Amino acid sequence: MVHSFDLDSFIERLYRRELLEAGAVKELCEKAKEVLIDEGNVRSISAPATLVGDVHGQFYDVLEIFKIAGNCPDTNYVFLGDYVDRGLYSVETITLLTCLKLRYPDRVTLVRGNHESRAITQTYGFYTECHRKYGNALVWSYFTDMFDYLVLSVVIDDTILCVHGGLSPSLHTIDQIRVIDRFREIPHEGPMADLVWSDPIPSPPMSAGGAGSDEKGDFLLSPRGAGYLFGSEVTRRFLHVNGLGHVCRAHQLCMEGYQILFDDLLSTVWSAPNYCYRAGNMASVLEIGPGLERFFNVFGPCPDQFRETPAKEESSSASSAAVDDAGEALRVQGLSVSGLSAEKRPRRGGGRGALGRGGRGGGILPSIPVPANPVVSGPGPAGLHVDEMDVPVNASGFPRVITEYFL
Repeated sequence: MVHSFDLDSFIERLYRRELLEAGAVKELCEKAKEVLIDEGNVRSISAPATLVGDVHGQFYDVLEIFKIAGNCPDTNYVFLGDYVDRGLYSVETITLLTCLKLRYPDRVTLVRGNHESRAITQTYGFYTECHRKYGNALVWSYFTDMFDYLVLSVVIDDTILCVHGGLSPSLHTIDQIRVIDRFREIPHEGPMADLVWSDPIPSPPMSAGGAGSDEKGDFLLSPRGAGYLFGSEVTRRFLHVNGLGHVCRAHQLCMEGYQILFDDLLSTVWSAPNYCYRAGNMASVLEIGPGLERFFNVFGPCPDQFRETPAKEESSSASSAAVDDAGEALRVQGLSVSGLSAEKRPRRGGGRGALGRGGRGGGILPSIPVPANPVVSGPGPAGLHVDEMDVPVNASGFPRVITEYFL
């Protein structure tokens, strides 16, 4: 089919959730690579900026973010990865974000997450969705090739480091991130894998040594099967060495939409409300003000009257396929499956409304008081199997963290 490359027309169509022709998607991805190749592994931007965590193909909730936090280019957006998989509209979501990146390259930053990967997307839904909507896997290949060009991190005003996952025992300085060869599939191990797979964990359990057997300094092996767990001292040391004040990341489900750890040295932002359409969680975006003040704008799912629901058969089939694909990957690893199960890396070879409901993080200095961490303890939502890291509630009420193991 002959098409003209008109970004404004594409964006207008995508806001209506219309699929672009496969040829247009191919050209879109090629042009995006031309823009992304000129961006370093560490992109420097200035505040104000709005940080968006995992969205996982929840297209109508992405539209809700634009209603709450502002449209492009009025708002300077940093998306922290995991645009695809799990949700019903991964194709429409990544196509829209790619168009917005091309249309407003200085106002949209796309960071790579662990789901921007050929291996992961073949397991958790994006590959299947592309094949279902286009009749073949070509569009999947166009996007996964483009994923190799996404940046690995962002630094805001030389003060806030933004990554998808976390820190690495192989990376001590920002300059070491700059020299990573990122133009490839995410490897199984090493600094690039750590940036998209690692997780923070509150300090007390780190001394127990129960989360992993091979320790590298203050890091522990992650039960995800990739990346590491790291604590407050690792975070504090990395920030001190690099002259930074805060780490912001995504990658883990927070039932209240966000989490603050390590005396305000690190925060997690999660932007997929009611994750997988049944987790019952809130979501947030992190608004960084001109003075680097931080505000979590918390919101719920897009109201039903603004959400087009697919045919029951299509929705059920897509959801079941995502769960079945994930479950099969876990069964191969000998893990139990109940509803949505703990997601790990496959083995090798295989608030609502105009204002939202905000939570204000402290300033850049850790001495500024912050609210108690808005995390959940106890069992997961009804009908969902949620595997938690070994982070029990202690006598002081140290929080248990629902970890985004079904990524």
